[in-house]
Amino acid sequence: MTSARPAFYDAQAVARWLDFPGGVAAMRAAMLALSGEALAQPQRSIIPVGDAGLFGVMPGSFASTLGFGAKLVGVFPDAARAGRSRHHGIVALFNAASGAIIALADAEALTTIRTACATVAATQALARHDSQTLAIFGCGTQARSHIAAFASAMPMRETVIWGRDSQRAEALAQALRDELGIVIRAEADGRAAAQAADIICTVSGSATPILLGEWIRPGTHVNLVGSSYLGPSEADSDLVCKSRYIADYRSSALAAAAEFAIAREAGLVDETHIVAEIGEVFSGSTIGRRDDDDITLYKSLGHVAQDLGGLGCLHRRAVAESA
Repeated sequence: MTSARPAFYDAQAVARWLDFPGGVAAMRAAMLALSGEALAQPQRSIIPVGDAGLFGVMPGSFASTLGFGAKLVGVFPDAARAGRSRHHGIVALFNAASGAIIALADAEALTTIRTACATVAATQALARHDSQTLAIFGCGTQARSHIAAFASAMPMRETVIWGRDSQRAEALAQALRDELGIVIRAEADGRAAAQAADIICTVSGSATPILLGEWIRPGTHVNLVGSSYLGPSEADSDLVCKSRYIADYRSSALAAAAEFAIAREAGLVDETHIVAEIGEVFSGSTIGRRDDDDITLYKSLGHVAQDLGGLGCLHRRAVAESA
């Protein structure tokens, strides 16, 4: 007797079956499950490959309907210069009851969508209800995905793009203006972009801060997304210190949130500065935004719970619609 072959979703299939509104709901459920688990989840393991490559293994097991599984991904920075993707990998989802493999999916495509959806879910919980302007700091894949996610699941009156390459920022604004039919413009001055915004997302590959605390108006919500390991820091310590700091997963933030680590090493904050995990805000056990003047900050490092939740969501939808 042979077991059923697990479903496999390539990049096109992931984009087909995981839409942004569905993905936002899946990320909310995943982060509720992550924060509600009695057992701590393991940290990701990253080992070097060759001169510049990295191999990451991100496992997780959940008592909830998320099941268990892992993301396996290789990251080779120089590949982008040759016109190839920097990321190659898979996400594997297993059945918690039987141990059988349920589904596999292209890791880059799934990560691109679920990261933007997790940002929108956090923003819905932490931003002021009257927020109307979104600023995106960055011009790459995650910038495009975040703008599309907001346009679909949390529309803004205006979107502003700032990039270290102003021509790329202008080109992305033009492309998405036509593609999504939204009000969007490029802004060459980072301070001006930040001060125009109610919601800011940093989604860059910058090694040094591109967003400064002195630029942030009271009441702004900030999502720090681009840096996922110690080293690259997208925001300065002033912003970390003045914000109401929410992590996706507390132990991950303490181990790998670069902006927080820099402020902590300088003696400006300690572990108590992390107010809560976003799942605790979703559950109502901790208040995220207390008033309209709070500067709220969501630090997105990413977690395999999001990958498993996203894969489970798209798999269920694909099975239901093909039945």
